[in-house]
This record gives sequence, structure tokens and C-alpha cells, in this order.
Amino acid sequence: MKSTMVRRVTVSIALTTALAGVAACNSSDSSGSSGKGDKAGHRSATRVSSIAALRSAEKSTDGADSARIESTTTLGTLMSMKSGGVMAWGDGFTGDMTITYTGGTMADTMRQMGSDSMEARYLSDAYYAKMGDAFARQAGGKHWIRYGYDDLAKFGGGSGALLKDQMQNSSPNQSVKLLLASGDVKKVGEETVRGQRTTHYAGTVDVGDLAARSSHLTAGQLADMKKQFTTAGITTEDVDIWVDAKDLLIKAVSKAAMSSGTMSSTTYYSDYGVKVSAAAPPSGDTEDFKDLLKTQGMTPGSGDTATGSSSESPS
Repeated sequence: MKSTMVRRVTVSIALTTALAGVAACNSSDSSGSSGKGDKAGHRSATRVSSIAALRSAEKSTDGADSARIESTTTLGTLMSMKSGGVMAWGDGFTGDMTITYTGGTMADTMRQMGSDSMEARYLSDAYYAKMGDAFARQAGGKHWIRYGYDDLAKFGGGSGALLKDQMQNSSPNQSVKLLLASGDVKKVGEETVRGQRTTHYAGTVDVGDLAARSSHLTAGQLADMKKQFTTAGITTEDVDIWVDAKDLLIKAVSKAAMSSGTMSSTTYYSDYGVKVSAAAPPSGDTEDFKDLLKTQGMTPGSGDTATGSSSESPS
């Protein structure tokens, strides 16, 4: 029973790794190519204007240091979830979120473990997940699991290394940076989002190339990450963002086709500057994920942990 439980949690963190690897690439410089003729020149000027506006949004959002966040995410038939809470990025990436699985096989798995929601805490060196009383009964009375970023980098392959890189160097303006790095950005128009006047920008990014250009991964890690993306059927990602009059990010939407369906994510940002005071749970109520793996004879970097696969059927 405990072996099945461990593998279910492995699937959960493998999913987190995949999502972070797809959606949280950092920026690199981009520029529009010059065109020929009046129409091409107009397109070029429009692109330059959009890039300038996005650079202002990148700077303003980055300098805000924290925000309240609401998001919904769907990953094919595997899962759909919603989350809400606060995040800070002024001095490393920290936060406190509540995540609820609303559909898909992950929601079924979580319900079998006694809950369809969990509290998540993000600190500079690790991510903590509160799994509930049913999990605690199987884990020596401990309610929390600690996922060290170094361990994720080991057992998540290339996307795990990218997850570590992004979780330690992340902020909400990653969507802005994605568009800047893509070189394919356009102004869609003026729109109202939750009562606020905003400007809508959109573009398409090559996931693998952006990660290669902007992360701190080794050649081997990048090759592994691209292989994982290829296996998942992920090549490009459509990104839309909405920016307010203060050059702050208000909404971000990303979509990507996968071999198992469509990945989509919608996130709203508000209450910039909100106080965030995330702290590690009590050590006596926390189980380290690598220790859970060891109890099953698995270690970071093994085939089971890298893929989240299991020889057992869920029960």
C-alpha cells in the first residue's frame, strides 16, 4: 500500500516538473526582423512598440516583489486543477498556495488518498505539500512532504533540472519574458479584465529552444529535457498576457498541444505588494520525499522516479 502511495506522489511531482518545464522559461533578448515595403515596415514598427511595452511590464512586475494569484490548469485527461494564494519573488521565490484537483486521473488518485486538495508552500530550497490525514496514516503520522529542488533535479531528468532552475529564479513576469524571448509578439488590443482596462499581447514560443537559450542547464540536461518534451508531444506554446496602465501583469494564458491532449493555464494577478510569510512546516510533521523513495528501494535518478511510472495498478 505504501509503495502505491509513494508512486502516486511521484506522479504528482512528475506532473509539477512537466508543467514548470513548459511554462516557466526565463527570458533572452529578442528583436523583430525588418520587413520590405510599407506594410512590412508598419509590422516592424508595431512589433518594436510591443516589445518596448513588454519590457516596461517586465520591469514593473519584477519590481512589485509579490502578488495574490489565482489560476486554473488543465493537462489533457491527466488532470485539471485550480489554485490560489500569495507569491513573493523579491528575494527568491516563496509562497503559500492552496491547490485543488478538480478532474482527471490525478483528482481520482488524490481522492483515493483521502483528499482532492492540498496546501503548498514554496521556499528557496524546497517545495512542501500537505497531503492530509489519510496520507499521514500511511506515512507514520506525518502530513507534509518535502520535495528538495536538488532531488527534483536528480530524479526529474532534464525537466527536473529546469524545474529547480525556475523555482529558484521565478516570478509572475515569466509570461512577459516568454513573449520577449520569442521574437513573435503582437498587440491584440485594449480589453477589460475584471474591471480593469488592460492591453492584450500574444505570441507563440518554441518551448525547447527558449529553455536552451535562457536556462542554466548542462548540455546533457537540455538533451534530456528536449527528449521529454518530444515524448509528451510538446513543441510550441501560445502565450497571451494582459497588462494594466501601471505596466503590471493582470492575466496570463498559455496553451500547448500534447500527445495526450491539450495543456492550458489561466492565471490572474492582483494585490501587488501583498505580505508573504511562507515558512517550512514543523520537521516532526514532515517526510522528505527522497526518504519515502528509499523505503521502497528507489533513489533519485532511477527509472521509476524519473517517469513516475509504476508496475502496480492504482488502488
